[in-house]
Amino acid sequence: MALGVRLLFHSPRIPQNTGTTIRLAAAVGCELHLAGPLGFELSDTKLKRAGLDYHDLAHVGVHKDLEGAYAELLPARVFAFTTHAEVEYTSVAYRPGDVLLFGPEPTGLDEAVLADPRVTGQVKIPMLPGRRSLNLANAAAIAAYEAWRQVDFT
Repeated sequence: MALGVRLLFHSPRIPQNTGTTIRLAAAVGCELHLAGPLGFELSDTKLKRAGLDYHDLAHVGVHKDLEGAYAELLPARVFAFTTHAEVEYTSVAYRPGDVLLFGPEPTGLDEAVLADPRVTGQVKIPMLPGRRSLNLANAAAIAAYEAWRQVDFT
């Protein structure tokens, strides 16, 4: 059985992070959706190298923009990951179909995206004080594994 959550990267900029997350999606059975504009070409060798031979094992959806992604993914609960949130990501009881939304490197999600009424909630991954943010692929992995853990890795 697949994990059932969907990772959504809004305007990713670094191909290696996306490639690494393609590998993650194949390993845990979640979907990865990319909402443009993308900061790289999908044929980028860095993207392919980071994903290695996992591209055929992962479900990757590509959308022109965030509106296009929402058109395909909603209705669903959307949890926006941001360092500015008060709620920790472990406080959410994830369900199949949930969308875990991440912003571009290095800026994260902008205020307009965070304020969108289609965003169910904002969550954060705790870090030590004074740290700006986690790497995008690392943050996505932390979130995906927490969602998977909550369903006993089935």
